[in-house]
Amino acid sequence: MGKSLHGLQEEDRLAAAWPVACGKAMAERGQVVGFENGIVRIDVNDGAWLRQLISMRRQLAGELSRISGVAVSEIHFEKRNFKR
Repeated sequence: MGKSLHGLQEEDRLAAAWPVACGKAMAERGQVVGFENGIVRIDVNDGAWLRQLISMRRQLAGELSRISGVAVSEIHFEKRNFKR
């Protein structure tokens, strides 16, 4: 997937990689809203899912990096309502 994302901006590559990195159920509860200096910002629409994603932060950062080809040092999650 990394090669097919090559022409996109880093944040767009991360957004495209997000559902692959965490699976459909989790991807529907969060969305990539920013990327700067190796830090991915993800808004999550539910407190229970927020806790679950936080507990998987390191694993998800590694998967996002591997899939997108973007160096991710950490992920910041924040609970916010958003529309899918």
